[in-house]
Amino acid sequence: MNIFQSLFGGGPTVDLKNIINEGAFLVDVRTPGEFAEGHVKGSVNIPLNTVASQLAKFKNKKNIVVFCRSGGRSSQAKSILEQNGFTNVINGGTWNQVSQFVK
Repeated sequence: MNIFQSLFGGGPTVDLKNIINEGAFLVDVRTPGEFAEGHVKGSVNIPLNTVASQLAKFKNKKNIVVFCRSGGRSSQAKSILEQNGFTNVINGGTWNQVSQFVK
């Protein structure tokens, strides 16, 4: 298995653009300072170190897209959410990657 697949979830390729257009819950897991410097329009900032304590914010969302600066923290956030029973989580990678699909 390639290193990127093991780090970033080597599952089936998802149509990120479509999922975002369908109203996915966009979660930036960077620090508040990083978020303030620039972020995806319509996203919420739930820093990685607070994801586990803010699980209620993720409930009843059709799709959840987590992202950060490089994809590492979003991979960790995806794991935390999956360990807590969420099955609809997508690691969007970088915030710049996600922002290209937001209108």
